[in-house]
Parts: sequence; C-alpha cells; structure tokens
Amino acid sequence: MNNSVTKSTPVIAIAGNPNSGKTALFNAMTGSRQHVGNWPGVTVERKEGTVTRGEASALVVDLPGTYAFSSRALDEMIARNFIMHEHPDVVIDVVDSTNLERNLYLTVQMLEMGVPLIVALNMIDEAEALGIDIDAKKLSGFLGVEIVPTAAVHGRGVEDLVALAFETAGTHETIKWPEGATRANAAANAALPSCKVDYGSVLEREIALLEKALAEVPGLCRKRSARWIAIKLLEEDADIVQELENAAKELTGMAQGESIEVLKDHVRQASTRILDELGREPVDAIAERRYDLAASIASAVTVSRPDEAELTPTQRIDEIVLHPWLAYPVFFAVIWLIFQATFTISEPIALALGGLIGRFGTWLAGALEAAGAPDLIRGLLADGVVGGLGAVLEFAPPVFMLFLMISLLEDVGYMARAAVLSDRLMRAVGLHGKAFIPMILGFGCNVTGILATRSLDSKRDRLISILINPLISCAARLPVYVLFATAFFDSHRGLVVFSLYALGVVLAFIVAKVLNRFVEPGETATFVLELPPYRMPKLSGVLVQTWERGKEFLEKAATVILLAVVIVWALSNLPLGVDSGSPDSLVGRIGSALAPIFKPAGFGHWQAAAALLFGVVAKELIVGTLGVLYGTTGEAGLIAAIRASWTPLAAYSFLVMSLVYIPCAATIAAIRRETGSWAWTAFAVTCTLVLGWTLAVIVYQVGRLFGMA
Repeated sequence: MNNSVTKSTPVIAIAGNPNSGKTALFNAMTGSRQHVGNWPGVTVERKEGTVTRGEASALVVDLPGTYAFSSRALDEMIARNFIMHEHPDVVIDVVDSTNLERNLYLTVQMLEMGVPLIVALNMIDEAEALGIDIDAKKLSGFLGVEIVPTAAVHGRGVEDLVALAFETAGTHETIKWPEGATRANAAANAALPSCKVDYGSVLEREIALLEKALAEVPGLCRKRSARWIAIKLLEEDADIVQELENAAKELTGMAQGESIEVLKDHVRQASTRILDELGREPVDAIAERRYDLAASIASAVTVSRPDEAELTPTQRIDEIVLHPWLAYPVFFAVIWLIFQATFTISEPIALALGGLIGRFGTWLAGALEAAGAPDLIRGLLADGVVGGLGAVLEFAPPVFMLFLMISLLEDVGYMARAAVLSDRLMRAVGLHGKAFIPMILGFGCNVTGILATRSLDSKRDRLISILINPLISCAARLPVYVLFATAFFDSHRGLVVFSLYALGVVLAFIVAKVLNRFVEPGETATFVLELPPYRMPKLSGVLVQTWERGKEFLEKAATVILLAVVIVWALSNLPLGVDSGSPDSLVGRIGSALAPIFKPAGFGHWQAAAALLFGVVAKELIVGTLGVLYGTTGEAGLIAAIRASWTPLAAYSFLVMSLVYIPCAATIAAIRRETGSWAWTAFAVTCTLVLGWTLAVIVYQVGRLFGMA
C-alpha cells in the first residue's frame, strides 16, 4: 500500500469509537468492493474499499476503532497518524447515538485537529427504541459540521451520507494541488481551521505562552495550528515533539536545536505551573475539559431520555451474565454449547464433503490408470494431493462453524462481557485485563493474537502476552482434534475438544504467572472496556466475518499445505524403489529416528513423529501428513487406519502434544518480529516443546496407572 494517495482518487476515512457501528457503515458503503492489507510498515490489518456515486468513485479507509487520540496504543496511533499525515478529503466520524457523550470526546479531538469532518449519528434506530431523541440540527450547530442520522446495519441514511461525503470531498478547496503533487505534499502548504475548546484560565494562559514560543521559530509548525501543537506538547505527545525536532533540522539560518531545547523547557515550566495551580497533570486537566464540553453538548441536544429507573433489556441480561456467582457458570455453558453446536451442525456437511473427496480420489485414480498415466503421477495426484490435501479440507466445515459461532457471540455483544469476566483471572497472573483480547483472537490464529498485543501499553504485558499466545488453541489445530476425537471419542467429541481448549487457557495462565516472576515489573493500568448493548446479529455481517476468518484456512490449504503434502509424498516415495509410505522411505527414516522420543507418551511410531515434525510448518499438516503416510483417501479411511495403530489414551496424549508443542512457522516469525529478540523466540520454541512432551508423557503414564492403556 502506498503511503500517499494522489488527487485523482478522493479519500474518505471512517473513524470512530469501537462498537459504534463503524465497520457496519464501511461494509454498507463499499459492499463487496473492499480488500484487506497491512498499514505501511506495520503488520496490522488495514481495510480499504471503493464507493461509487454515478461516475465518481472514492477510496474508503476504515481506521482502527479508538476512543481518543491520546494513548500510546498502536490502533490509536495508526488512526491519528493517517488523519494527520495522509490528509483524507473527508473524515466520517461514526458516533453511537445511544452513547453520545462518550463518543463526542473523539469528535472534539478531531475538530481541534482541523479535520474536514462529517458526523454519522449512527444507531439512531436503537436510540429511538430506547426513547433517546437527539436534535441533529442543534448538534450540527454546536459542532459546526454536517450531521447525518444513520442506522448502518439497515442501510438507513447511508445514501445521504455518501452523497454528503462526495460533496465535501469535491468542495474541500483548502488544500491546493500542484500538478503531480501527492496529498501529503500539498497538505503541507495549507492548514485547516480548527475548533477552539475553552480550557479555563490557567490552561489557556499556558497554551498562549507556548503559542508565542512556537511563533518565535518561523516555519516550525509546518502550517499546523500553533494552538493545537501547544496543547499536544502539554499532553506530552512524543510524536509531535519528534515532528518539531525534524522540522527544526530542516530549517536554516539559526540554531534550531537550541530553539527546541528552549521550547521543551517552556513546556516543563508550564506543566509545573499547571500542576501547582490545578493539582492535576496537564494531560488530565485537558482531558477533563474536553469531557466537560462533550457532556454539555450531549445534554443540550438530547431532547428526551429513557426512564433511568426502568432497566433496559441489556441491563436485565447483564444482571445474570455478569452476576458475581452466575457469570462463570454461564460463561462455561456458552463455550460448551459452542463446541456442541459446532460438531452437531457441521457433521452432516463434513460427512458429505468427505464422501465427495473420497469418490473424487477413487475416480481420479481410475481415470489416470485408464489414461495410462505413470504410477508416479497417479500416486502424486491421488495419494499425495487428494489424500493429503483432502484430509485437511474435510475439516473445513467445523472450522467455519466455529468461526460462525464466535462471530455470533461478537455481534450479539457477549464477547466484551467475556473479556470483563477474565479481568480478575488476568490480574491474578499479573497481567492487564485487556491482555485477554489477544487471547480471544488467538482462538482464530495465534499470529493475529500476537499482533493484537500491540494494543497493550505496557511493554511487559506485551511480552508475556506474546509468549503465552501459542498455548491458545488456534483454528489450525481443530482438524487434528476433530480427527482423533471422531476416531476414538465419537460420542464425546465436544467434551474432548472443549477439554483441549480449556487446557490451553489454563496453561497460558500458569505460564503467565511463572513469567510474571522473571520479567521486569511494570505498572499495570486500569482495565476499561465498553460493554455494547445486546443486539440481534445481522446475518450478512456475521457471514462476512465468518468468511473473512475462514478463508485464511482455505488460502493456506491451497498454498502452503498443498506444497507441503507434495513434499511429504515425495519424501515417502524416496529413495526410488522403496514402497510408498514405508519405514524405508526418507520420511520413514526421519520419523523412525524421532519416534523413540515419543514412546513414553504412547505414540512412539514413525508416522506420528513425522506428522509432528511437518506440523511445525502448519498445524493442519499433521492431518495432511497422516493422510499421505497411511495412504488413505477420505476421512473414513484415515480414521480406520488410525484406529488400527493407536489406542484412545495414546490419541489423547498426542492431542495434548499437538496443542502445546512448537508453534507453527508463521507464529514463530511473529514472535521474533514482535519481541525483536531471538532469545525470547528460542525460549518460546524450547519451552513449548519441553512442556508439550512432558504433559503428553504425564497424560499417558498416569492413564496407564489407571488401566486406560
């Protein structure tokens, strides 16, 4: 993705608080005309789409949800920096109508920045249902921007919003566009007008003094508002300080370095005076005045409010799901139902898909033989590709069904409650409650979970969260669980898979507690998370989320896993002349060399060892490798081969090993990138390998003592 966008394509940015309906609006505006990449230089997901109106089109950028532009969390930095440096033609600020006061804080900040703003007064239908009546015209007068009431999930108001966005982008003439200039270059030549917040006599005095100090160095503000920069300096904004230092280096004719040091000294003195007179740090005093303004505006434009004495449906439900004693039984019951529903609903689809793949493999083998294809080609396509890749694809239905269930919980609003319930547990192991969010994302993919730790402010919390995330069962492990659970625990599959997911979480907590004793201590911040109201999920939104998550499984199957199963098949047929998939093949020799290590865990045969080895590339490959090595086509054949070679106790021991041992290659790379340390990466690999082997041995040996072997 380019860091700048040329004039030929207007840019519409969508900003707003989490849970304000920002993504629903993005989907409503762009439909299927969207794609996902990464922010430049940052491995964090970036959503872009195209919106058209008549013959005109515009690029729509969905910024990360953020409550403010004040913290050091990566999502807030990305959103603010895009607005500051990319200068979109118009920013749509999505405001939750049911929580106007809290949402207007971000609105005020963007107005101070001088952003060409439109406010989408979203979820207006929910506000009306709650008896909240907002005077949009009056709100527009207070803010000085256009207001469009919307209900994005139903498409209400979206057309009007798009029309206004195109009109604003087309008439926004503050930025002059020299021929061939980029948006970032042109924006440096002009500053947008900004909203002025009255911060009170003490703060206003110090802001004015800093404005004067900034004016003494011509060109230092680079056409930005000197008042806004003065406020950011009082908020100790390191990015703004760095910008000023860079600007000073580019200016000539005076000792700019000395000027910056003088300016920093002014800031320190101003901060000291504010603290002495107000008894609060400048950043807290500034935030308080913004909140006061947001609250007064919200109060003035809200014509009617619901009867506060009457509980809303959300409050009634929360009395149960957040009850001190009932909350945790309800939570585990919900998770249990997810796994039961995942298998019950997906089983007929999985059986049909397995039968289809099996019949296709048989037909392909027959067709190749009839065509006189060499044995090598027949073996590669029928046994290698169809047998190995098909063994993985057969488990796509339960994977997609699990993602569907998780998406439903998110859309309903329960996932935020789950994070709140985890706060007490997270603090017990020395982590910030917000650290549970990366763990939740880890159930989809550990790489995603590790990248999500960037939202944590504490470096210590980030490190521990990164190191424990590989212990969370990702979707790639689910095919392994389903295969062995179906083979040996068919009537209790839900319980077996649930036990593995629960074991991963318990191990993550234990390892976090241990690491907490060795990683240098740091301040743990207060956990603040908005609880959105419960909503009926919108089917289209849930299906889009399910597809976005599940398609990664299919993409990996079509690329990495396909290549890997071909390599496994080749190794199982080399050197030339050996029986396919025999102990004398290269893969057989590798597996046989490793097999004794796993004998105490009950699965000391070479196929299991080879499957675990290739599982380091991608966990789904454990199933694909077994499919190739056992020479089966279809789930039924693979299950029969496993039942003939394994015992139920050895199978469960193998599942424990698959859960814990070495993360996949992509996760290892993510750990290295995010920690910036080969030492911590080696620790993660070694720790999980030793822990996985130890637990597998314990499970098998204890099971033997109880006569389960």
